[in-house]
Amino acid sequence: MSESVVADFPGWFYSHQVAGEPPKGRIVLGKSQLVVASDDVRENIPTAEIFDVKIGDVPNELRTYFNDTVTVAYRDGDARRVVAIEGEDKHIERFSTVLFKVLLNGTPTLVRHPARKGGRVTDADPVKSKLSIKWEEIGFRTADGGISIHLDDVIGVDRSERDLGYGRHPVVNFRHLADNESVMTEASIESSRKTSLLGRYVRMRYSDVADELAETTITDEEEEILVALYTAPEVSLSQVVEFNPQRLTMVLRGLREKGLIADTDEETTLTMKGKVVAGNRIEQVND
Repeated sequence: MSESVVADFPGWFYSHQVAGEPPKGRIVLGKSQLVVASDDVRENIPTAEIFDVKIGDVPNELRTYFNDTVTVAYRDGDARRVVAIEGEDKHIERFSTVLFKVLLNGTPTLVRHPARKGGRVTDADPVKSKLSIKWEEIGFRTADGGISIHLDDVIGVDRSERDLGYGRHPVVNFRHLADNESVMTEASIESSRKTSLLGRYVRMRYSDVADELAETTITDEEEEILVALYTAPEVSLSQVVEFNPQRLTMVLRGLREKGLIADTDEETTLTMKGKVVAGNRIEQVND
């Protein structure tokens, strides 16, 4: 690879060229191609042909060998191929972010922010922007500065079709928390391939949390405390919720056991799961 390399690490991979156990080799990423290579197998994948990236979704046939993967889907002529990549956690985490950077950074995007605020539709117009992908963060650079959203603040994401300026086209809609409110941002890219990749990046952390929450029962009392912790983090809970001390202790214990709150030396904070529950509740109240 003669171009500038942005990621290079040892790992295992599996593709249509591999028979049997996944080989160990090198994974090398540049701006225009991803290369996976061992002593016997080498694949050069143009980044322009990558149409999907999944994080942590181990294909069934690889569960014997892989624990966590980055799975890359790409077009090879008329065929659709998949390569699954496994490596040390520190390498895989960095690689997944760098890969999305290569695929999306600088992409012209129409963004409407906020499209909804506190559950209410706004009159904001779509503006031209350029995507900026950072570690667990997405930015939209606009003429007047732009916006930045941390993936930990995303509480919902879906797709729709509407016209933000490219004609009727796929749009990524994602809800996130900002200034004690639930906000929806809409983003559209002229390339449907890149629109799908943007949606995948925004879902990167949220989808795992949503799956966990689907199996978690949350009471009205627990929701009340989660909202209080989000909207008034610097105020003692005893001042904003009407629970006797014993009951409050019991509910907080349950929230810790469900992974919805965590304690630091200074305070009790919401986990990402807790933020999602609080954000959805805030939006329901304001809708």
